[in-house]
Amino acid sequence: MEPNGQQIFESYLARQDDKFKPCLTELRRIVLDIIPAAKESFSYQAHCFKHVYMLVGIGVTKDFCSLYTMSPPLVKSMNDELKSYKASGATIHFNPAEQLPEALITRIVLARIKENELVALSRGKVKHPKRFVPRSPVNKVC
Repeated sequence: MEPNGQQIFESYLARQDDKFKPCLTELRRIVLDIIPAAKESFSYQAHCFKHVYMLVGIGVTKDFCSLYTMSPPLVKSMNDELKSYKASGATIHFNPAEQLPEALITRIVLARIKENELVALSRGKVKHPKRFVPRSPVNKVC
């Protein structure tokens, strides 16, 4: 039997340093609050979420939590908002003690949903993408 998203996440989380676990757990909660139907997997040494295509991933480096946007153009377009964080390519690294605001994560995930649906539409993979109505962003941090 194939493991479910919670099992995949728990297996990934068990291998992480304790200082990262609360942040990773909160990042996962935020993503799934936005898009509960996302498929979860472990790929590229990160816990990933898929909606049509890879949506975002979460992970850690030696010193940082990371949000993998899977979209360098998105990170580049959000340069001003990301000045307080270490951004490289499609990845945003941040100290677990100075975590990303939930509103920022929400904007990133919603932008990625839109990107994926537009690509799927252009490739004829879906005829009518599902519309997601985000819940109100709050100022809580992960």
